Amino acid sequence: MNRRNFLKATAFGAAAFGISTLPGCGVKTKESFDTIIKNGVIYAGDGKEPIKGDIAIRGGKIAALGKDLGTNAGTVVDAQGLTVSPGFIDIHTHTDTNLFYAPKGDSRIFQGITTDLGGNCGGAPFVYSDEAWAKRKDTTRCGYPAWRDIDGFYETLNKNKIGINYASLVGHGDIRDAVVGPYNVPATDEQLKQMCDILDKELEMGAIGISYGLEYASGCYSDTKEMVALNKVIAKHNALYSIHMRNEDDHVLEAMDEAIEAARLSGARLEISHLKAQNPANFDKIDQMLKKIDDARAEGIDIAFDRYPYTAFSTGFTSFIPIELRDGTHDDIMKRLNDKAACEKIRTYAYSRLERFGGPQQVVVAGCEDPANQVYAGKNLAECCKISGMDEWEMIRYLLISEKLGVNQATFAMKEENLEKIYAHPLSMPASDGSVYSPEGVLGKELPHPRSYGTFPRFFEKFVREKKIVDMSTAIYKCTGLPASRMKLKERGMLIPGYAADITIFNPETIADTSTYANPHIFAAGIQHVFVNGVWTIKDGEHTGELAGTTLGNEHISR
Repeated sequence: MNRRNFLKATAFGAAAFGISTLPGCGVKTKESFDTIIKNGVIYAGDGKEPIKGDIAIRGGKIAALGKDLGTNAGTVVDAQGLTVSPGFIDIHTHTDTNLFYAPKGDSRIFQGITTDLGGNCGGAPFVYSDEAWAKRKDTTRCGYPAWRDIDGFYETLNKNKIGINYASLVGHGDIRDAVVGPYNVPATDEQLKQMCDILDKELEMGAIGISYGLEYASGCYSDTKEMVALNKVIAKHNALYSIHMRNEDDHVLEAMDEAIEAARLSGARLEISHLKAQNPANFDKIDQMLKKIDDARAEGIDIAFDRYPYTAFSTGFTSFIPIELRDGTHDDIMKRLNDKAACEKIRTYAYSRLERFGGPQQVVVAGCEDPANQVYAGKNLAECCKISGMDEWEMIRYLLISEKLGVNQATFAMKEENLEKIYAHPLSMPASDGSVYSPEGVLGKELPHPRSYGTFPRFFEKFVREKKIVDMSTAIYKCTGLPASRMKLKERGMLIPGYAADITIFNPETIADTSTYANPHIFAAGIQHVFVNGVWTIKDGEHTGELAGTTLGNEHISR
């Protein structure tokens, strides 16, 4: 049942008068269930008002909803005073291979997320060139035999077992690297056909769509013609076209025009990633950006967008290198950092970025691998310069070289008031742009952006409870029914009999983000219980150890 038919049937509203009115229910109040959640304020995930009542689970599915379903169940959960919602769906993540190191889905499940969509910003953990695959096929990755495509990746995840549901986009950058290579050249017609064939194959295997990362090499070397050709394959499958636009600051309006044009010419459904007007000089462009989205929607383009609820973005220090000097391999870029002429160009560009951000104090070093650099982790660039005695460019260059290009940053370059406008818009969704992390193991040594731990609780804390930008019904729809519809997930994202029992139960008065930039590995407050595919995974705020998640392939997608 799609959302429109669900609303027309008004089945959930009828539940207030007794379970016999629910379509597909057909149960009696004395019938036994695996689990009954009682006395909660139940939101269906459709944006409508809630009811007070019970919800029953059997065989991993929602079996019934009603005022009083009794207590004939193996497990009875009292949700008195709590909000019962579909499990949150994060439509923009980079979870991917981190699931092998945090299979419980720690930073995700503890904030109420039951489903992550990975493979964003042009990068996914599959698709290799023939040459690259020949070198990898007899090796291991993350301790498992190497895989080449989404089927192999999903098979490996499911063998390992995971605590949340996971789906993936295909990375445009990976396809381009496999066919064209990491070079600043246009794809030939033959190469473009090869790229379309690869994309078509991955979609047939169950990928949700394609993602572009046009601020990153090698995706940035593509043109609109290339995007349109690939997006026509996306449109054929009714899949999702997700884009990290070519620019998100001085030329963000032009970048939006390009993104929308690629949807217009291809007929693909468009998801604009982490919509932002970055840097003080561009803060006032947000109204024009939202108008472009409204105009595109009015024209008939299927468009929506997502955004994390923080004013700092996170990316690699390689963003201090101009696009034309990120061309080529890792070794090519490292050589440029030791070339006098290239370094002068990079230095000029790096200082221009710092100026646009508002100074070096806006840039925080987000973790380092080299033990000698731990002193810089969590400190802003101005503080790092005081410690090292280097100037800003010397510090940036030193970190890039010593960390082998692998150092990340969190940069405060956005405006809180713009977030309010974004979340007030009916087509917006909260999404983390983060990954799964755990305080334990190797991932606990990293210093991720707090959005990986706190995006959804922060959204409810700041923009629902405190600022009242949207009401609870709308907020839950933005976190559940809306992203499920964008991903074309089958029987997920709403609380309807027959749907998967992905359920998050939280305290609306205490739900909050407790993670910080200096100490990110702190679980959110207010998440009391989480069920994944009907299995009690968070119980009274603690993880039960259950790994009931699954990869969401073709059998879970309705296209």
